[in-house]
Amino acid sequence: MESLKPHAVLIPFPAQGHINPFLNLAKLLHFQGFHITFVHTEFNYQRILNSGGPDALSGLDDFRFETISDGLSPTSQRGIEDLQNMCITLPDHGRLSFRDLIVKLNASADVPDVSCIVSDGVMSFTVEVSHELGIPEMILFTPSGCAMLAYLHFEELKRKGYIPLKDDSCLTNGYLDTVIDWIPAMNGVRLKDFPSFIRTTDPQDIFLHHNFVSIHNSMKAKGIILNTFDELEQEVLDAIKTRFPVLYTIGPLSMLHQHVSLTHLKSIKSNLWKEDNECLKWLDAREHQSVVYVNYGSIITLTQEQLKEFGWGLANSKYPFLWAIRPDLLDGSDQFISNEFMDEIRGRGLLVGWCPQEKVLGHISVGGFLTHCGWNSTLESISQGVPMICWPFFGDQQTNCQYTCGKWGIGMEIDGEVKREKVERVVRELMEGVKGKEMRAKAREWRAKAEVATRPGGSSHTNFHMLVKDLFLS
Repeated sequence: MESLKPHAVLIPFPAQGHINPFLNLAKLLHFQGFHITFVHTEFNYQRILNSGGPDALSGLDDFRFETISDGLSPTSQRGIEDLQNMCITLPDHGRLSFRDLIVKLNASADVPDVSCIVSDGVMSFTVEVSHELGIPEMILFTPSGCAMLAYLHFEELKRKGYIPLKDDSCLTNGYLDTVIDWIPAMNGVRLKDFPSFIRTTDPQDIFLHHNFVSIHNSMKAKGIILNTFDELEQEVLDAIKTRFPVLYTIGPLSMLHQHVSLTHLKSIKSNLWKEDNECLKWLDAREHQSVVYVNYGSIITLTQEQLKEFGWGLANSKYPFLWAIRPDLLDGSDQFISNEFMDEIRGRGLLVGWCPQEKVLGHISVGGFLTHCGWNSTLESISQGVPMICWPFFGDQQTNCQYTCGKWGIGMEIDGEVKREKVERVVRELMEGVKGKEMRAKAREWRAKAEVATRPGGSSHTNFHMLVKDLFLS
């Protein structure tokens, strides 16, 4: 019977924010009867073993992990400074390595032939392999719908002369406040609200080029998958469907898990850092909705001055806070934490390296989330009904922030330079102010809509089963 199973190969971009939704989807497909091959880069495969132990990627007989090359030097740490190089090396090294992997899998006697591929939107070089080998492919874009719609208009922005920027002064002279009024479903969007990759003066910019190629390649896929739900982004999704008519909105993926039994897959994780679960006990001792949770995501870096200002802003607010500080969060320094600061926050501030974010956001003591506005973090916050303080750093975080604070009414932005007085003021407003109460009520409304969308009969639940059916028939 094993040979009759459909075999799905899933391959995310090698960053935590891309891996998480892919792993959620892989588990759901496995529950629906698929044999799963989940593909990491060789570097990340080793990182996960280092953080989770030698059995972290043991998997199951029908849920296995494989690797491809990303083409970078073994000494590269794959941080934010390496993203440009990865956009250069992955399309070639990754494509050849991925092709070899598919050929190996199809030649293997102990796994079914590969019946479909689900690839990341920014790993779309896999479409060439799928076409060559005659294997149907779907593309999962991990950003929000609003961010994807913004990406879809990069080329038009270029044709109309908005980008690349004429010179560096455009970053400071108000040019980025220019309103773009010709994009359906994005009324009032400003240049500064587009993914930050437009902020370049180079016509040959690597990120812009990578975006153009990714969108064009994705046009050749059988369909597009988004980790969002119709009720949240309906107008935006209708606009995307004019370019990608076969669109499956199946989010929040983490909430879909609540309606199926995935206990046998609970041990299958792909964390690039070791999680600190002790923080949950610390939260247990805090009052209801009293804690500010702080996490800037898996890839961005901050200066020592920025972290110092954030830290003292949190400390001066007098609210308890849980702060996830990755080992590689600081840009070039690891000495921001002074004894004075630790004395000030003793008993009401907890600093950890990494933590189980969904459990933290779902904890009854958490009342707000200071976030970089990555889509996973934003969607997880929506899923738990937690309002946000937004400090977008790069990529599509700017677009997510604009919708979170504007259209959805569940966030407040820390705009411009980080100052402790500004951080303190926004934290207090979130936790005790009138606007904070309004945001909290709105966040609860969106959580309820997300729950309906992912229950049997809801839009995301129905769309997921349509996706499963189409993958089975592919």
